[in-house]
Amino acid sequence: MRELVVNSNPNSIFSESIKTIRANLKFADVNKKNKVIMITSSMAGEGKSIISSNLAVSFAQYKDKEKILIIDCDLRRGRIGHIFNLNNNEIGLSNLLIANGIEKKLPEVIKTTSIKRLNILPLGVVPPNPSELLASDNFRNVLTILKNKYDYIIIDCPPVLGLNDALVLATLVDCVLIVAKVKSTPIDLLKQTQKALQQVNANIAGVILNGVEKDGQSH
Repeated sequence: MRELVVNSNPNSIFSESIKTIRANLKFADVNKKNKVIMITSSMAGEGKSIISSNLAVSFAQYKDKEKILIIDCDLRRGRIGHIFNLNNNEIGLSNLLIANGIEKKLPEVIKTTSIKRLNILPLGVVPPNPSELLASDNFRNVLTILKNKYDYIIIDCPPVLGLNDALVLATLVDCVLIVAKVKSTPIDLLKQTQKALQQVNANIAGVILNGVEKDGQSH
């Protein structure tokens, strides 16, 4: 779990930045209408899964003692299970979406973590039809059930450009955060990502700039 910096090094610049993001999200949402938060990026390799995981830990550590769930909705290259040291053979979201009796199956696929009040719904088996599963009534039903069980849900999903998955998810969540990486994400791709999300009426809460150098450190 070395990538969970908020847990292992809570006083680092990276951790403080994640806490600031959490605080801004809470401050902007005093009525708790944005309880399902999707994190995406323009392309692979911008650090969205690291941001998602650490933000989920930060929410779980907040003094309000809220119950948090992180869902790995990257049904192609999901990394959340790896970050939290789960076995790659764990059943997860993909298995749930093709099962009968979804609510009864939930306890089998939701995993606890060493972080109090933080649970994970991992990827599961990589399916042949990710977009179809995420657009299914089953996924909507799962999300509805989970919203009644958790205070905040963090959804880690694939990049926007080149895939339909993120745009499908953007219509189902309460707000979207876009991760961009310094010296890596071309500004024109970031603009394309913003435009694509706006076209599906996504509620874009902001952009997280990853890899900013400050006092000799990157975060």
